[in-house]
Order: sequence, then structure tokens, then C-alpha cells
Amino acid sequence: MVTNRGLSSSAVLLLLLHLAFLFRHGVPLSSSSRADDTIADGQPLYGGQSLVSKRGKFKLGFFQPDNSSQHWYVGIQYNQISAHDIVWVANREAPITDLYSSQLSISKDGNMVILDRRGNNSPTIIWSTNATTTNIASVPATVGVILDTGNLVLAEASNTSNVLWQSFDHFSDTWLPGGKLGRNKRTGEVDRLVAWKGSNDPSPSMFSLELDPRGTSQYLLNWNGSEQYWSSGNWSAAGHIFAGVPEMTAADASHGFPYTFNYDDAGDASYFTYGVDDDAVVAHFRMDVAGQIKFLMWVAGGGNGGGGAGDGEWQQFWSQPKAHCDVHALCGPSGLCTDNALPFCSCPRGFRQRRPLEWGRGDYTSGCARNAGLRLCGGRGMNGGGKQDRFYAMADVKLPSDGQSVVAASGGADCELACLGSCSCTAYAYNGSCWVWHGDFVNLRDMSGIGEATGGTIWIRLAASEFTGAGEGHRRRILVVVGVVVAAAIIIAVVSIIATRRSWRTIKASRRVVEGSFLVAFTYRDLQLVTNNFSEKLGAGAFGSVFKGSLGADPAAAAPVVAVKKLEGDLQGEKQFRAEVSTLGTVQHVNLIRLLGFCSEGTRRLLVYEHMPNGSLDKHLFGASSTSSSHRVVLSWDTRYRLALGIARGLEYLHEKCRDCVIHCDIKPENILLDGTFSPKVADFGLAKLMGRDFSRVLTTMRGTVGYLAPEWIAGTAITAKADVFSYGMVLFELVSGRRNAEQRPDGTVDFFPATAAGLLFGGGGGDLAGAVDSRIGGDADMDEVERACKVACWCVQDDENARPSMGTVVQVLEGLMDLNVPPIPTSFKMLADPSKYVQFFTCLPSTSNDIIYTSREPMD
Repeated sequence: MVTNRGLSSSAVLLLLLHLAFLFRHGVPLSSSSRADDTIADGQPLYGGQSLVSKRGKFKLGFFQPDNSSQHWYVGIQYNQISAHDIVWVANREAPITDLYSSQLSISKDGNMVILDRRGNNSPTIIWSTNATTTNIASVPATVGVILDTGNLVLAEASNTSNVLWQSFDHFSDTWLPGGKLGRNKRTGEVDRLVAWKGSNDPSPSMFSLELDPRGTSQYLLNWNGSEQYWSSGNWSAAGHIFAGVPEMTAADASHGFPYTFNYDDAGDASYFTYGVDDDAVVAHFRMDVAGQIKFLMWVAGGGNGGGGAGDGEWQQFWSQPKAHCDVHALCGPSGLCTDNALPFCSCPRGFRQRRPLEWGRGDYTSGCARNAGLRLCGGRGMNGGGKQDRFYAMADVKLPSDGQSVVAASGGADCELACLGSCSCTAYAYNGSCWVWHGDFVNLRDMSGIGEATGGTIWIRLAASEFTGAGEGHRRRILVVVGVVVAAAIIIAVVSIIATRRSWRTIKASRRVVEGSFLVAFTYRDLQLVTNNFSEKLGAGAFGSVFKGSLGADPAAAAPVVAVKKLEGDLQGEKQFRAEVSTLGTVQHVNLIRLLGFCSEGTRRLLVYEHMPNGSLDKHLFGASSTSSSHRVVLSWDTRYRLALGIARGLEYLHEKCRDCVIHCDIKPENILLDGTFSPKVADFGLAKLMGRDFSRVLTTMRGTVGYLAPEWIAGTAITAKADVFSYGMVLFELVSGRRNAEQRPDGTVDFFPATAAGLLFGGGGGDLAGAVDSRIGGDADMDEVERACKVACWCVQDDENARPSMGTVVQVLEGLMDLNVPPIPTSFKMLADPSKYVQFFTCLPSTSNDIIYTSREPMD
């Protein structure tokens, strides 16, 4: 059923008619890069925003190394390749905790700073360039600029060639072409490439590359700034190579280095620079998390070599050390390194990972810890029971470093006694000479897969409890059997109690997982229990009612809260319903509501979703009468812009990144749900159509909601994902204005806000748009963003679907990565301004499938 939301029937028909006609082709969105590459006083970069260099090669902005992390950083990344690798991080040791209160800005003393709100405190500086003096009166106006070289510079605003600070002097883990990696001969300070601590942790690790601080022209790989484990050898100006890198002498460019090194030893600095042969080639040196220095080149997806844009992959051209296990202390204290296995690091018998979470992120440097403490010098170990420590023999290994020789030991037995007699000895080896290790040992390396017997044998000291004799083994087996029986009895009792008290069928339901998805097929009885017999109603729509539920057996205990929707009316057949539910169950995106399960028993069809505590967008925008004022929030402009971007990202995923293109068909504020942080979730896929990637259009019956329907629906032509784009544009107008797009004036005419916004937009000057913004915001809106949003909305509601942008383009525009041409005014807007140009004739007939069927006559010339 369609409601007119307070308008007269003629006004509704007038609103519908403007969608019926397709006449003109618009000018497509400009693909030029965003011109704004600068941070200036009063023009900061806010959390979630980004700047792009002039030619679009690099992007500066806020990023999360891992979506599961709550930490944010400011960094530089590639912008024109699909990998988007981070090449520089400002605040490596001081992550941002509150993204939306943070900013990168110019401070009063002229420095570039990152501000972050910690807890309830006011924003504080967590990072600064520290380039200018503290005498504010003498500091010139400064700006920050991201360059196409990937260099972020702080320069005088009146003369940007006067650089006061640059990221190329403060490396992270990546050395880009043009950067100077060297040493200050006057102060002794050296530049370093320092690896990330883990794959999702930009904080500095123990591994670094630097020019020899002692004054030679060789590069060194160091652990903890002191332990050298690789050298490039000194630079030969005549041969133009490093002595320790003979592959640089290869004459064939396809096997040699595709870049040119230059060494400068004049003045106060010694440094190397390098450049690639082709400006289109994307390449860099990177200090890897595993302690290797690597040269990587981007190879385009077509396989034509180092293309500079689009899909492709990184290919490793060169690395040192060649073997991973040549990296000093790669596996940390007491870790075991194996070159021919993944992962490279493991723990020997009697040891466990010291910090499993770090190991899971690829950071093994915490090493391994003992399962049981040693008895040592007459003391009692934690699990040894007072028994003598014993030794475990590990053969075919390269012995750890830092061993100490025991001259007095003349054989293996003497060597073992020498170790047992020491309070701190943890391992020994005898290969004609006796060697012992104290405390943790490092660089233990498995040589068993090398192919020849090149390794030795180490005897590792373990607590007696790590060894099991025959009698002990029998008793342990008995204890294990008894433990299993007792555990099984407890489990059976608990399951029986739960089944008796609550009659829950969770175990049965959890086994009915739909093939190809993570959905649970609930029984109707299950959902009666979940919702307490559908007692708490959250809302209702044209296709059913929604009830609040809990997946916990005990309503008084904390448990996942869900929303259960009871579908009503003449719905799809069983096979089609399950097929579409199964497909939608695989759709997972942060801006799409998550479908958890379903029920299909006879005519009963129910869907189980995650619960959204802040309800739907319309309640906060329009103040729905069904919602108490205490639950309404006046959305700030920043929140509205985030909502617009989040909705666009969700639709982009549906249209462009799912296995099948999913057309939602009913985008409107009522179908945008808000989680606890007011992040948007596109919901209600009851009308969605699935379209295979081999098809560009799909024929379907009319479906959707009055006021958000694209013209092609009414014209009866096959639809594409551009129908959702039109609906999104109408929602975007309502986000700006905070009211319905069509409202009836006292004189009976219709105030159509999109036409008003277009008039202000084309009337010249974004400042005029201030009157279009929701008055409840009180003028607190970024007018550049308002203008951008209105332009995007005008493009999205073009009469010709080919003139509308894709949702992927919309996302890029809202993120500021693409610029906009001025859109043409849609023909429908002009017709609404002059009703004499058409005949009002509309028929609205509800179909038996809850779709809406419309017919219309053509406008008169």
C-alpha cells in the first residue's frame, strides 16, 4: 500500500509524473583528480578525509591497518593501483583513538600536527613536524602539500619551494624513488627504514636498514639498532654497484636492476638516491616485517610489465638476505626458524608461543616461552615435581648464536654435567668441543630440509614433566579417559537442563546451515522463543512486522539482540525464497544489514537480522510520529555526510563487488538503519533483484516506493543498478534538507526540494546553498561538502540512466577523489516548474504481488 504522507492525491500524482519521462543525455562526471592537495591554516584534514596529489598518484589520509583494530593512523598510500599500499605513516607510535574528533592541521606555530581526543579530554597534539620555532610571531604562514612523488612537505604558503620539513627526511618502512636515504656527517644522525611490527601494526619493529653510521658507503641491516646481519658492501663509483650485490652487474636489464643508483658524499651529508627508468613504473624498496629488504615492482593485471594503474600485483624483484632464517632473531628468543616451511617460525618441544596474537599478525620476535619451569640449581621447577631436569635432543639444526665454550669438558657426558651444574644453562651441544647456552637462545635453525647433513645436534634442557615414562604414561591415559567420561556426563546434564527448562532447539537449528552461506534455518518455534512469542514490536512496513528478540536462552542474561521480521502477503515460492535468502546471506559489508537466519514453514516466512538500536534514518530526519522525541537525534552535518558516504559504499558493494549484482529496488530513509554509533546499514532486501554479471539489464515488475522511483520503472523498460542510483540521489537531497523532498504548501502547491536545491546550485555560488541545509543544524555545515552532495544528488537523478554515475563513482566523489562538472537540470524538474506542459493522468494499481504498477501518458509538446 502506498501512502501520500499528507499530500493531496493530485500532489502525489504530480510528484509521480515527473519520473515518467526520459529525454536528455547529461554530461558525465569529470574524471580529473581532486585539485585540493593542500592543508592550510583553517583548512585541516578531518578524520575520514583524504587529499590526493596533483596527478592522482598518491593519497594522504586516515587509515586503519586492520578493520578489527580501533587504532587509526595518518599515512600516504598509492592511489592509482588496486593494492593501495601504505608508504609512509606519521603517527606510528601514537595511533588515533577517536577518528571523528581527529584532524591533521596547521598549528599556530606553523607546524603540521595531528590532533586527537583522548577519552573526554579536549583534542591534544599526538604528532608534529617540529620544524618551526616556538616564536609564533616570527613564523611565516605555512601549508602542507602531498606531492606526486609521494613526499609530504611543509612549506611557506607564499613560496612552496621553500620546504621546512618533508616526509622524505623521516622514512617509515618504504623508500620511494627520489628519496635520500643517508647520513648527516655533521651530527652523525642517520636515516632508517624501520619495518612494521606486524602486518597490521605500523609501530616500529626491531629490523631496520641504514647507511653505515661509521662513515662507509655500505648499507646495513640491523636488529635492535646494533646487531648487523647483512651488508651491501661498499659502493664502487667505477662499477656503479655495491660490492655485496653482484647482481647489479648484470648487463641485461631484464635480469639486472631496473633503477639507477646515485651516491652523493659532498657537503654535510652522504646519501643515496635512486630513480626508475620509466615514470609510469610503480616500484619501491620496503623493509619487510620479516626483516628482509625488498625491491618490489607493480605488474599490471594484463601481464605487460610494470604498469602504473589498475589491477595487478606486486612482484619481488630482489631481496636480502636471500634466506629468511638469515635474519637475526627473526623467531625471537628460543624460537625455531625453518626456511622451507610456512610459517618460518615455530617453537621447539617444551615451548609455546609467548604472544600468540602477535604471531598471528606475522610478528614472531616475542619468541617462545617454556611450558614448565626448570629445576635449575637444586630449586623446584613449576611443574617438575622436584625431579631432575632432562635434555631433549634436536638433530639437524644450525646451532644458536652466542654459545659459550667449556674447555674442561672432554666429552658429551662432561658437557651435559657442565650444563646441569650451571644455574642458568638452558642447552648444550658437543661436536668435538663443548658449547653451552644460558637463558634464551636465538637463531636456532632447522636444517633438516637442506638436503645434506650440514646441521648439528643441540640438547635442550626441559623440566622433568615434559618427559613421560611407561608407568606415567599408563596413569596419564587412565586420567585422560576418566576426564573425558566426566566431561561428557557434565555436557549431557547441562544440555538436558537447558532443553527441559527452555525447550530451546538451538542445537538442532544450528545444524541447518544453508549451503554456501552462514545462515541458520530456524524453526517457527525457535523464533517464538527468541521473541518471547513476538511480544515486543519494533515497527511495521508494507511487507510485514518486525519484532525484537534475543538469541540467549536466559532473557535476563546478556545475549545477542536480533530483529525478527514476519513477512506477510502472497510471497515467493519455497524454492525461490530459499535461493534468494541464501544468496543474500553471503552478502557481508559494514554498511549492509547482516542477515543471520530465516524460517520457512508452510506459509510462514521470517527473516532474522542483527538489531539496530538507533532505528531507521527517517525517524531522525523527519521526526516520525511513531517515535518519541527522546529517541530522535538531530543529526549533525558531519554525521549526515558520513551517512551519505556509508550508504553509497553499501550500494557500491551490492552493485559492483558481489558475485551477482544485487539491485535493491527500494532505497529510502525507512530502509537505512543506524547502529549504536549512527553508522548506516542498508536494509530490507524484500524487493531486491539478483542479476548475474553476464547481464546488464533485468526485466521485472514495478516495485519500490513513491518519491524514490527512477523514470525507467514507470516507462516499463528493463532496469539496471542505475535505478538504485536515482533512489540514492533522492535520499541524498533529504539528508541535506532534513525533510521530505515533496511537501505541500498552504496554497495547495507542492514544494519540491530537489528543484529548489538545483536552482540554488545553478544560481551561482555554493554559499547560496546554506538556505537548503536543515535549519536544525544551525548553519554548522561544511558548505563545500553541501555543494558536493547537491551536485552528486543532481547527477544521480538525471532522467537518462546513462548520465547517472555508478555508485563506485559516487563514493569517489564524496571522498573527494574525483571532481564534478556542473550537472544539467533534469527535464522532470523543469516540468514540475511548469505544469502546463503535461497532462495529469495517472493510474496506480496495486498488484497481487505487493508491487506497484503505473501507467502514464506522454507530456504534450
